[in-house]
Amino acid sequence: MIIGVPKEIKNNENRVALTPAGVAELRKNQHTIYVQSEAGTGSGFTDAEYQKAGAQILPSIVEVYAIADMIIKVKEPIAPEYNLIKEGQLVFTYFHFASSEELTHAMIARKAICLAYETVERKDRSLPLLIPMSEVAGRMAPQEGAKYLEKPLKGRGILLGGVPGVKPAHVLILGGGVVGTQSAKIAAGLGAQVTIMDINLTRLRELSDFMPANVITEYSNEYNIREAIKTADLIIGAVLIPGAKAPHLITRDMLKDMKPGTVLVDVAVDQGGCIETCQPTTHENPTYIIDEVVHYCVANMPGAVPYTSTLALTNATLPYAVQLANKGWQKACSENEELRLGLNVVNGQVVYKGVADAWNLPLNTTDDLLESIVG
Repeated sequence: MIIGVPKEIKNNENRVALTPAGVAELRKNQHTIYVQSEAGTGSGFTDAEYQKAGAQILPSIVEVYAIADMIIKVKEPIAPEYNLIKEGQLVFTYFHFASSEELTHAMIARKAICLAYETVERKDRSLPLLIPMSEVAGRMAPQEGAKYLEKPLKGRGILLGGVPGVKPAHVLILGGGVVGTQSAKIAAGLGAQVTIMDINLTRLRELSDFMPANVITEYSNEYNIREAIKTADLIIGAVLIPGAKAPHLITRDMLKDMKPGTVLVDVAVDQGGCIETCQPTTHENPTYIIDEVVHYCVANMPGAVPYTSTLALTNATLPYAVQLANKGWQKACSENEELRLGLNVVNGQVVYKGVADAWNLPLNTTDDLLESIVG
């Protein structure tokens, strides 16, 4: 199979979808890999390293899309890329369709095969291709929140961990999954007083068992959230519903109950956000203020630490990429339930319920679709 790796063109996105080691693994399986010139520079990988691993370098993004059977990316295609995608071309990347109607309709129109990292799912309901970036974003959230709590950046002027004789900051985390767990670990390690909320009591019991003493768990409901935000200095939104929009757990009217200079970090913003007033921002302009509350809503947080993120992502995606390349997407998805759940849009048809529900589109089943193609 011919595989293309374009340079990411989203604002301040420095990750790349494939490392030289990943190229070498695909070459070992007799595949041809084209990498756009300087695609890996932001992550610390040179064109020479890719060539040494067996890739061929192309100067432009247009040439990469034109030649490839499968495109491997990090972030969803943006408007300048839409018309580069060919009918029947497999695009393997993060899509987050439920947060972008424009992207959804663009991929339907291009009749591409859109296999989304974020909905590849194991039998235990874990999301193996989302976990690495959730771990990175979760660990970054308290770090970014601590920075924007500083007064010159319009925060409350609070040191996250406090000092002897001065109380530490109160960090409220909404969601006890991968992002929430990693956020709690880092915030607690910095000395903050942490409250983590979830609706899953089993998960709260697990968190209570292994978290340090400065992390407390609390059941998530509107009343408890409204009470907690009154004393919170940093609030981290870490809610995920695979392939669907995140619910708004913090609404616009709740901002009036927060202290001036409170910082909101919505890690779920690339899936619609769990804070109503959050809209996607960039690393270039990461924050804005509403009702004296600082909003940090960068949709590609791991892009700020591209070396770590690229290695972590490739470790997770490469085994699936090899399957897709070796077998073709039809056979690979027929044989592997995890990959089949990653299919979101196929040949102009929506095949993932969360996407269909988000934009009131007709839903087609992957089983019927694959049977008609493969059988």
